Amino acid sequence: MARRKRNDHWLNTHWWILTLGEWIGLVLALGAIVSLLCILLIRRHTLEYHLEHTFAVNDPEFFGSALAMSDPVPIEGNAIEVLQNGDEYFPAMLDAIRAAKKSVNFEAYIVYSDEIGRAFCEVLSERARTGVEVRVLLDGVGSGWSLNNSDVRMMKRAGCKFTYYHPTHSLRVDRTNRRSHRRVLLVDGRIGFTGGVGFAKRWGGHAQDKQNWRDVHLRVRGPLVAKLQSAFQEHWAKTSGEELSGADQFPGLTTAGNLKAQIVSSHSFSIAPVPLVQAVAFAAASKRIWITNAYCTPTPDQVELLTKAARRGVDVRIMVPGENNDQPLTKSAGRGAYGKLLEGGVRIFEYEPTMIHIKSIVTDTLFSMIGSSNLDPRSAEINEELDVVVYDRDFGRLMEEIFTQDLRQSREYTLEQFRRRSLWERAVEWLAYPFRSQL
Repeated sequence: MARRKRNDHWLNTHWWILTLGEWIGLVLALGAIVSLLCILLIRRHTLEYHLEHTFAVNDPEFFGSALAMSDPVPIEGNAIEVLQNGDEYFPAMLDAIRAAKKSVNFEAYIVYSDEIGRAFCEVLSERARTGVEVRVLLDGVGSGWSLNNSDVRMMKRAGCKFTYYHPTHSLRVDRTNRRSHRRVLLVDGRIGFTGGVGFAKRWGGHAQDKQNWRDVHLRVRGPLVAKLQSAFQEHWAKTSGEELSGADQFPGLTTAGNLKAQIVSSHSFSIAPVPLVQAVAFAAASKRIWITNAYCTPTPDQVELLTKAARRGVDVRIMVPGENNDQPLTKSAGRGAYGKLLEGGVRIFEYEPTMIHIKSIVTDTLFSMIGSSNLDPRSAEINEELDVVVYDRDFGRLMEEIFTQDLRQSREYTLEQFRRRSLWERAVEWLAYPFRSQL
């Protein structure tokens, strides 16, 4: 009894007496806990959408309903080309930069210091040396670890204005997990490129092997370019404090084609507009919903909307990566939803030749969406995303042709396969699911 009293007395009077090393360890542990909470808990508010099929994609109320949280008015007079694989989109972007006369604005999530990334760093530097205003905005996580400081110094010495979006060395730990997933290139304010590609070797070639991924990117001309410029300015002003204005940035834009289109951009601390676009497109579909998505982790309400569509006779197909997948944990986190999707009549296909990185949706041939957003909680809850929606039947046919082309190189994943998956696969799915918004 006497010994226990002495111990209680020590706890009551001397618990705070720690060595310097113990105090440092305690502070670091508390800092790590706070940092982890900031990363895991700080995210934008999201909504669940439980919509019914009360109007169709070709009804006049569709576009405004789908883009109610973005810009519900379509912009007319655009020319939008789908560039497939690195052999098409990289030369097109590099040629556009080389032809720049006034300004180049470039925002990307991934730029690596390999033969592709360095080619962009060099051509941006070359244009800056000739007096063109060049601005480069890269994500602090996506590019901060993969782009050599020597390439950054080269661009800065050449005259490029360069900054990172939420750099990793910032003391604002709460920002570390809020990434800019956008990709946009603007030349002289007249031509724009956007989509979901990364500026690295794996996006090169023509999807000919496992080292060269399958992807698409958009080249945009017409009034929609001003919307892309505005999206770039949102992040540029936030990171650099510089305002963009004048004819070199926002020239008068005339009709370049006949496409109706709009952009959908996500912003921090606001409800992301992309899930609403997806929900309305799924609920309004009458004939088909064809989805290609590299990182597919649908939420319960998205599963509900897709299965309801399938049960009313809509041809619902989802194409995802097969064995060639750079994020297997993301695949595991999303695969738990496959059972309900397959039971509800949704068909799932796995692309086999290489990693497929396309993020697209085409609904009833009339409405298409292409961009950086994945069908997952991270795109909805955390990332800054940028997508283009096109309301045009001919463009939709092209998107369906691309989907059909990829379907020929895919294998259907069946309900029987889902039910026969191994105990190990089920365990990984169970462990990964709580962290699906972080994968």
